[in-house]
Amino acid sequence: MEHRQLKYFLKAQELLSFTEAAQQLHISQSTLSQQIKQLETELNTPLFNRIGRQITLTEAGKLFTDYAKQAVKKAEDGLQMIRDLNNLHIGTVTVGVAYSLKNFFTKALIQFAAQFPHINLKVVYDSSLGLFDRLDQFELDFSLAFHEGVDVPHFNYQELFSSPMVVVANKGSKIAKKKLLSLEEICQLPLVIATRGYSSSHIISKTFTRYGLEPQFSIEVNDIPTVLDLVKTGKWYSIVVQTSVIDKELVTIPIDEKTLVRNTNIISLKEAYETKAIKEFKKILLALKHEDE
Repeated sequence: MEHRQLKYFLKAQELLSFTEAAQQLHISQSTLSQQIKQLETELNTPLFNRIGRQITLTEAGKLFTDYAKQAVKKAEDGLQMIRDLNNLHIGTVTVGVAYSLKNFFTKALIQFAAQFPHINLKVVYDSSLGLFDRLDQFELDFSLAFHEGVDVPHFNYQELFSSPMVVVANKGSKIAKKKLLSLEEICQLPLVIATRGYSSSHIISKTFTRYGLEPQFSIEVNDIPTVLDLVKTGKWYSIVVQTSVIDKELVTIPIDEKTLVRNTNIISLKEAYETKAIKEFKKILLALKHEDE
């Protein structure tokens, strides 16, 4: 079983087309088909159903995909390790970031890009739950995300800071000068909130449900900047992580509920090799954490 055969298989299963896979791999379709056929012969089972020009994964192909991804990732980690040992200042860092941590992360991003201009950067914004899935699929080097509850055994967690959830309001609103809001008071407000698929929304919903309360979620939007824009109109309020609000037109009001706190972590796969660039990026994040304390 060869490394290139696994890469050919993964591209074919991604596109479900030998023709398109061969084009993207810059090889002939006959070469791709031959290499995959050799792989199937070695495994003694077909990985694809071939129906005319169309292909679909067999059950064996579906099961083999995760193992192929792990094998390719391990081989690439080994190559990157050798490059690091030779002090080659090249590479790519792919970071996943929870939407509400954009303001904090941007500071680190600017610093890292200035210090290491030859390193390519890829940034993916998603919900914390979405980022965990991306880590499992080896799509990220690490993520900056919220984490509460049970640890995933194959993840590394490095705690950065905690941030309370607050009510955000237009600075001219009727509650702007309040020092504290109870959950009961919040239930009387028209609320716009990030889509409940976001992990923060799970926490909000669970908290109100625990007390038998039903807040007035008038609008749900899967974009926090849009949520804040709606709040700026003065017609709605929202509940967000305090770190996501830096707009001078908005004010944040503490909530009288100690459990509404988000814990920010750097999360990565335990077995994944970390390049020097990844380690330096983490150092910058940790340094920013101490500056904000």
